[in-house]
Amino acid sequence: MSTSESTDEVPEDGYAGELAEAVVVPETHAPAEAHAMRGLALLLCALFCFACMDTTAKYLAASYPVPLVMAVRYAVNFALMIVLLAPRQGRALVATQRTGLVMFRGVSLVLASLFVGLALQRMPVAETTAFIFLGPMLVVLIARPVLGERIGAIGWTAALAGMGGVMLIARPGSGLDGLGIVFGLGAALSNATYQLLSRILVATERTVALLFYTAIAGTVCFGLSLPWFWGGPPPTPKLVVLFLSLGVFGGVGHFLFTAAFRHAPASILAPANYLQMLWSGLLGWLVFSHVPDRLTVVGMAIVAGSGIMIAVNTHVAHARRGGRLRRSD
Repeated sequence: MSTSESTDEVPEDGYAGELAEAVVVPETHAPAEAHAMRGLALLLCALFCFACMDTTAKYLAASYPVPLVMAVRYAVNFALMIVLLAPRQGRALVATQRTGLVMFRGVSLVLASLFVGLALQRMPVAETTAFIFLGPMLVVLIARPVLGERIGAIGWTAALAGMGGVMLIARPGSGLDGLGIVFGLGAALSNATYQLLSRILVATERTVALLFYTAIAGTVCFGLSLPWFWGGPPPTPKLVVLFLSLGVFGGVGHFLFTAAFRHAPASILAPANYLQMLWSGLLGWLVFSHVPDRLTVVGMAIVAGSGIMIAVNTHVAHARRGGRLRRSD
């Protein structure tokens, strides 16, 4: 759901879509004198914004069609980018080397957003977030045949454990809506596709352009669907504010997420991404009075632990490759 002048040097964003680059960008992209605690604080604030965006989307989706909710979110995000970034970035905002693949990446995030919204209609925020975080584990499994990356025992173990955690959350008797689980898995698959394309495109495309094309894809796709999904009660001033806040939470969250990587290395910040589940659980309790049961909490902990293992393993692999390259020089 954000950038400054050198946005091409930092991860793109932090949510469902918005989770990939934190574990993909080489460690050298963070300044050596980075203040890790400041970076962590910025990341926690960014994740809180993303959790607020999800909670608000769930609240609105109870009364309005999901495509309408998402159309407003992306439209506000797109408008903010035009107003705040276009005057300074100029042509860099739209300049790409592989435009077709960039647009396909944007559409994959649109699908992830749609599935997330539909899942939020039927499941609590924390459980939906846990499904979304299955994406990085699916990327690990896909990375070898698609990117030729070596997975290793740790990667396999973490990915399979993460899937086991999701199965524990979605177990029979958990009380979760069956269709909501299907939508949650659809969100995870779409998010994995988005992250995989991010890994491919990060070598050639500027982050600000990737952000902008994502906003375009969401605005156009959801905008075109509005004639079939226009409905709901007349919006009160409170509801208008909530609708507008979707884009604000997303924009501010992306800005803080990006800023965090200017102060701390990815090896520190990537594992902390899973604290978003904590924020989601807290907001789900405060707004919807939902408290996950013990087995669901265990499943969430397994998903988070698996994601942290993958993030740390990715950092170690980058460091080893960097060391080998330096020795070969």
